[in-house]
Amino acid sequence: MANPTQPDWQALAKLPAFHELLAAKRRFIVPATIFFLIYYMALPVLIGYFPELMKRPLVGKVNGAYLFAFSQFLMTFVMAWCYMRTARKWDAMEHALLASIESKNA
Repeated sequence: MANPTQPDWQALAKLPAFHELLAAKRRFIVPATIFFLIYYMALPVLIGYFPELMKRPLVGKVNGAYLFAFSQFLMTFVMAWCYMRTARKWDAMEHALLASIESKNA
């Protein structure tokens, strides 16, 4: 028997709206993680396999390796901003889902 103060988690897991929420999260998280890992690992790979390319000055005396490393900080902030925007949509979906469960239990 379910606790009246908490949703019935088994019933919640069977709802199509719950699966839509999980799919929406997966559609963002998996590609974002793959992109992040590739972008993050590109710096040591480029420095290791293409050192002359990364040593080349691009802006004044600043070389490609420093610019790429700095771009990783910028990319982190952009990804965090994208995640926050997307998470707002997930929060709305979660609140609607919990409200529908609570209305069925009331």
